[in-house]
Amino acid sequence: MANVVCDYRFLLLLAALAFIYIQMRLFGMQSEYADRLAAAVESESHCTSQMRLLIDQISMQQGRIVVLEDQSKRQELECGQLKALVEELERKGLQRLTDKEQVPVAAVVIMACNRADYLERTIKSVLKYQSSVASKYPLFVSQDGSNPDVKSKALSYDQLTYMQHLDYKPVQTERPGELIAYYKIASHYKWALDELFYKHKFNRVIILEDDMEIAPDFFDYFEATAALLEKDKSIMAVSSWNDNGQKQFVHDPYALYRSDFFPGLGWMLARSTWDELSPKWPKAYWDDWLRLKENHKGRQFIRPEICRTYNFGEHGSSLGQFFKQYLEPIKMNDVPIDWKSMDLSYLMEDKFTKHFADTVKKAKSIQGTDVVLKAYNIDGDVRIEYKDQFEFERIARQFGIFEEWKDGVPRAAYKGIVVFRYQTPRRVFLIGPDSLKQLGIEDA
Repeated sequence: MANVVCDYRFLLLLAALAFIYIQMRLFGMQSEYADRLAAAVESESHCTSQMRLLIDQISMQQGRIVVLEDQSKRQELECGQLKALVEELERKGLQRLTDKEQVPVAAVVIMACNRADYLERTIKSVLKYQSSVASKYPLFVSQDGSNPDVKSKALSYDQLTYMQHLDYKPVQTERPGELIAYYKIASHYKWALDELFYKHKFNRVIILEDDMEIAPDFFDYFEATAALLEKDKSIMAVSSWNDNGQKQFVHDPYALYRSDFFPGLGWMLARSTWDELSPKWPKAYWDDWLRLKENHKGRQFIRPEICRTYNFGEHGSSLGQFFKQYLEPIKMNDVPIDWKSMDLSYLMEDKFTKHFADTVKKAKSIQGTDVVLKAYNIDGDVRIEYKDQFEFERIARQFGIFEEWKDGVPRAAYKGIVVFRYQTPRRVFLIGPDSLKQLGIEDA
């Protein structure tokens, strides 16, 4: 019995020890789990804190990205503007370089003396249309003498080059009663053209006087005809003037003609021709000298039907001669003409005679003392033959055109034929005694 009780107590002791052991293990495991849980909570808190920090950083980075994107867009815009600016500057730079290297069509010289008010009007008219083509047409003012008002006026314009011809030698006229002015003018012309052709090396020069205005297509007209002047050596010069260019005698702004009579008053000359003329230039009356057959040697001049210049100089060395009758009524072209698109080959010597003859042949021939009335009553072109200078002057007087001849050639004539409009688009041809034969017209 005692052994049984002893064994029972022993078993209870073992059970107690086992229970205590188990409790201690459980407590240890709970402590370990608590530590791990605390560590996990702490880790979670740390992760949460890190995540928030990362989110904040991401937000900051996104803000920076937006700022950078805006900066990038601005930079792209600025780069585009800068590129456009560079291209524009390069284009302008190239244009300046091209302009510098461009060979001028012709120098333009305004011949002046002592009329400052007239000169100002002419300069303003020229600059109105020259400014856009300045590299093609360098502008000069050449003054004869020392009039201070003229010099001051010319020097007040930066767009032109001033030249001054001073010649204090006494002038000896060849005939009593001649005006000294005509001698001074001829001397001035020679000096100015020598300067422009030989000192400044221009190939062509357009000569204007200080009492002229120019038409809107003045420079385009001369650029188109410059090619003719180079190709056709039978053309001595190109003029912007028609002596019979009064309003009642013109109609077609496109019409151009060849003429055996030097018109002057706004004309273009080539250096090769000046090489010939300069050594024998006359002492006076240079324009009439150019109209002598011994000087133009059968060469002709291009002229328009409607003038590209207007002469407003009522007061000058010619003392207003013919101004009211012949100069004041001149019509200057005001119609835009695209000369660059025009085929002017019909003006070449080998083509113009046939071109002109075909027009003359179609005209109806009229005769009698009342030719003006007959011409007015006929629809279409008419032709009137004259036997000599006296008869020409009589017919010209009836119509009101220029009567003047120089060295056997009427003003504006081509092979003795003077053509003009009369009050309507009809053309009137005044035909010389051998003009039809020269044109090869069969009924000559």
